[in-house]
Amino acid sequence: MPGQFTVFLLQVPHSPFGLSWYQGDIRTNADGRAIGDFTGIFSKETFILAPGSAPAPQVFREAVYRRTEGTPLFMVNMVEYLADQKAIVEEQGSWKLCADLSEVERGVPSNLRDLIQKQIERLSPDERTVLEAASVAGMECSSAAIAAGLENTVEWVEEQCEELARRHQFLSPAWLVQLPDGSVTPRHRFIHVLYREVPYRMIPPMRRSQIHRRIAEQGVVIYGDRVNEIAAELAMHFEESRDWHRAVKYLIQASENATRKSAHHEAADLAQRGLTILKLLAHSSERDQQEIALRMTLIMSLGAARGFACPGVEEAYAEGKNLFQSSQPSPQLFNWLYLLGLLRMFRANTRGALEIADQVLDVAEKLKDPRLIMEAHRARGSTLLEIGRCTEALEHVNQATHLYSVNQPFSHILISGRDCKVLSECSAGKALWALGFPDTAMQRMQVGLEYARQLAHPQSLAYAARFVAQLHQFRGEPLLVQERAQEVVRIAEEYGMELWAAVGKIDLGWASAELGQVEEGLELMRRGLTALEAIGTKIWYPILLGSLADQLNKAQRVAEGLDVIGRALASAEITGEGYAIAELHRIKGELLRNSSALPMTGKSPRDASASSSLCDARASFTEALTIAKRQGARSWELRAALSMLQLETQCGESDQTHLAEIYSSFTEGFGTADLRLARELLNAKQTQQLIN
Repeated sequence: MPGQFTVFLLQVPHSPFGLSWYQGDIRTNADGRAIGDFTGIFSKETFILAPGSAPAPQVFREAVYRRTEGTPLFMVNMVEYLADQKAIVEEQGSWKLCADLSEVERGVPSNLRDLIQKQIERLSPDERTVLEAASVAGMECSSAAIAAGLENTVEWVEEQCEELARRHQFLSPAWLVQLPDGSVTPRHRFIHVLYREVPYRMIPPMRRSQIHRRIAEQGVVIYGDRVNEIAAELAMHFEESRDWHRAVKYLIQASENATRKSAHHEAADLAQRGLTILKLLAHSSERDQQEIALRMTLIMSLGAARGFACPGVEEAYAEGKNLFQSSQPSPQLFNWLYLLGLLRMFRANTRGALEIADQVLDVAEKLKDPRLIMEAHRARGSTLLEIGRCTEALEHVNQATHLYSVNQPFSHILISGRDCKVLSECSAGKALWALGFPDTAMQRMQVGLEYARQLAHPQSLAYAARFVAQLHQFRGEPLLVQERAQEVVRIAEEYGMELWAAVGKIDLGWASAELGQVEEGLELMRRGLTALEAIGTKIWYPILLGSLADQLNKAQRVAEGLDVIGRALASAEITGEGYAIAELHRIKGELLRNSSALPMTGKSPRDASASSSLCDARASFTEALTIAKRQGARSWELRAALSMLQLETQCGESDQTHLAEIYSSFTEGFGTADLRLARELLNAKQTQQLIN
């Protein structure tokens, strides 16, 4: 690729260059600023590839930085190498990544490899032997592990390591660590990942495999009953030594460890590695149990990261369905059915999800396990809630909350990947809002949110913060929506949870639009919806589209709003989502009512068209009222009654009977936007009657 490559690094950790500009003929002054023309100053996460060009894709920048650890020389050589390999190309003034990130991170430019190999060739035979074993041990390598791999003494190993560290070659100076068996050993770190990788690749495969096995076996001995702490490391060593049985054992432990840390992408990768190895093993009951454990971890991890509707979840579930040929109730069968229910729910097959929820509850009751019964009630309640059967849903989630409180302690690493109490309180809040208890709904939601914070469990916290944001939206509190949505996005981005990042951005966009930043808000909502579509999640899609349509209506973009609300209603019809179906019909009515007041274009008679729109709006409001009344959803009914009254006022009518009736049924929530508006309209009517 023509042109010079520019990399700017600022306060790079572990970089011997410190504050550095690196680019052939560009120099820096004492404070690290460039002398001469350049396109800008970039942090360690960003760089540009040629003067005047756009920044490279973020994932590419991050991959190169991880690969080179910010060393300027290595960064420039790596970028040049990847450009030569066409891993990244310039198209129409912007850079496009054309290779898988794993290829980016595996690549070693030949000039760097040759440079490092020459440095290795200058080492003494003993130093080279120790360096090779250290590269097998890992980026951080203890003298005890190296000695085990070489079947030599720690003292001899440390003598070679200290000489390498003294000359600043390959290894950093040592520090002492105490191992679980009570012994103390020096530990070194490779100065750079490439200084580890090149010698590792120079070791003959059989010798490398033997060193891996010896290090792993010694690790098992040293760590004893704490061996789970190094499960990922042991899994890697046993994989490389082709000890498949022990590799699978530790991959299961490592994936469970990653799940507990909410490292969902890492957990999914570990589980997938385990499933790949299982294909090499003969069928047995033990192998089947290992496959079940790995598939469940894979499904839960993918679901936490991207939502349970992403293709990998469905594939992992389909490939494992033959593991449950027996119809006998068991915890494993319960878990497997539970995950099937999540898969159907996130695909917005609510009717199918309810069928599974019934089966899950039946299995739990037959097993007489209070924890499983609790989870089953929660699952059935959440499913009923999305269908729109709020009263029944509330009964089930309240039962789950009760079981949670009387059967402590429960493990917080639960089947769904989120805490049952948190989910139950949030579902109760959603149900209570619809049923006409806005303040009690918020109290329950806040209980769930505070409990999630106490647990410090990211997946549960993202869930709770998101649904608190939604409830603030229903209550007409945009500043609080913004606050909670920002929290959701922050957590989601920190832990790589694409689903919650997408939904959080939709809520954040709604708040921005409501607070006056209309175009920015609408664009953010659209981006969030696009991200949601990309990962296949369909649950909540109708109501999220509805919130976009509502903001389009407020922005006087009625034609766009009608298109969006049409998609929302069509989606709800297919999926069976009924929780906010009355609200969707009301929003459609508001768009139609608004269209009747807009200037007309073309030759259509203005009055006839406006009359038709008003009639259609009335029909939509009537449908919203009918559905809300049938569901017992007083909050949705109040909104529909407000819209109907405003329509009637526009048409010269003014019957407030229905609004007065529904308003009088409320016993709380009088500070919410809908009830304040209802009170104002009713008071205005009474004042007008007194004047008349």
